[in-house]
Amino acid sequence: MGVHARPRAKINIMTLPPYERAVLIIKKFETLHRPCHWPTICYGHVVQRGERFAKRQYTEREADALLRHDLNKMLSFFDGFKRSDALLLAVLSYNIGPGAVQKSSVYKKLKSGDRNIFKAYTSHCHYRGKFHKGLYNRRCVELAALFQP
Repeated sequence: MGVHARPRAKINIMTLPPYERAVLIIKKFETLHRPCHWPTICYGHVVQRGERFAKRQYTEREADALLRHDLNKMLSFFDGFKRSDALLLAVLSYNIGPGAVQKSSVYKKLKSGDRNIFKAYTSHCHYRGKFHKGLYNRRCVELAALFQP
């Protein structure tokens, strides 16, 4: 730490509005990607054909704006759900894609009113076919911070 740097005060994520919690969770688990991670930029945005992004390091402000844009886009896929459920599904979509979420048992359970989703939600923790402890931890954090049973 520099001579003039002050330690940051820790905040309780649960004191924030749910949308801000979602943003912080995504930032924590995606981290700010570097140019060597291309075509993944900022906080996990994968550059699609036709999008005009440069292979460079993006600032925190730019990355935050893109994350919020993407999260809002994911939220729009779940308009028929109550806001808290839509946010949870959007956060999952941010990681695995809205198509996968719309085919998932989590989506079907919430749509039918079934609130018993822990097992279904935490089943989305595999990478290349293998269980990934980091993804399991991410799912548990997402549920604890965003889900309202």
